[in-house]
Amino acid sequence: MKKQLVVIGNGMVGHHFAEQWMASEMAADYELHVFAEENQRAYDRVHLSEYFEKQSSAHLQLGDDGFYTLPGIHLHLNEAVIALDREAKSVTTAQRQYSYDTLVFATGSYPFVPPIDGRELDHCWVYRTLQDLDAIRASAQGATRGVVVGGGLLGLEAANALRMLGLEAHVVEFAPRLMPVQLDSDAGSLLRAKIEDLGVKVHTEKATRKIIPGDEQRLRMCFADETYLETDLIVFSAGIRPQDQLAREAGLQLGERGGIAVDQHCRTSDPSIYAIGECAVWNNQQYGLVAPGYTMARVAAAI
Repeated sequence: MKKQLVVIGNGMVGHHFAEQWMASEMAADYELHVFAEENQRAYDRVHLSEYFEKQSSAHLQLGDDGFYTLPGIHLHLNEAVIALDREAKSVTTAQRQYSYDTLVFATGSYPFVPPIDGRELDHCWVYRTLQDLDAIRASAQGATRGVVVGGGLLGLEAANALRMLGLEAHVVEFAPRLMPVQLDSDAGSLLRAKIEDLGVKVHTEKATRKIIPGDEQRLRMCFADETYLETDLIVFSAGIRPQDQLAREAGLQLGERGGIAVDQHCRTSDPSIYAIGECAVWNNQQYGLVAPGYTMARVAAAI
């Protein structure tokens, strides 16, 4: 009887793990089960704004169409894992329970939404999944202006998406420059000029205090400096947090600021469980980029 390998998550890193695993010699001894919360298989999140440009997600899908029909691999779409029993070595979904010999967390991250009063109002969104983009596109109907909260890499991608929807796009950043973690002042100034040349309006050193209904547009963003900006929709892109809730509930060791703690082999505090990508932390460092996630996937696939 074959052993059971369960992967929780079918994002870019989870998919890369599945590809590496199926190409390995060990795959013949296992049945691989991949669980996805979304109703479609893995796609490229790095180029999400192209969804608006091409009006389709087909070009964003990762891997060959027949990959998840190969013998020995089972993709469970729209089937989130809701419980993990480490003692019984089983996971539970809304449909049924599955046993595992080895488990891999590839749950990724979730968008951080700052605790701003009014963030729950209609036409306030996050920028993470194709479903998010569908909601943003619907919200953009009849709109003229959109604001992204967050001037990091993903925030600039979101601003470009708003521009593709025909909106007057704005970026609001708390720090003195765009991409403050990656760039110094000179590089930040160059980037700002480039972004503004594309038609995106940039507002730095702006702390959003609250969001209320607008007078001339749907929403009004009230800033700490007593100024305000009205807009028809808001997209929060203010960073990410590791999706570690299931691991936390199961008692796995976490990093100091969250995330599933792993060793150099991507093994967690439970020797039967691994974690890769944005849900994992190594030496208390979370890597929010695809390349290190792919490296972790290759390491874990060599288990």
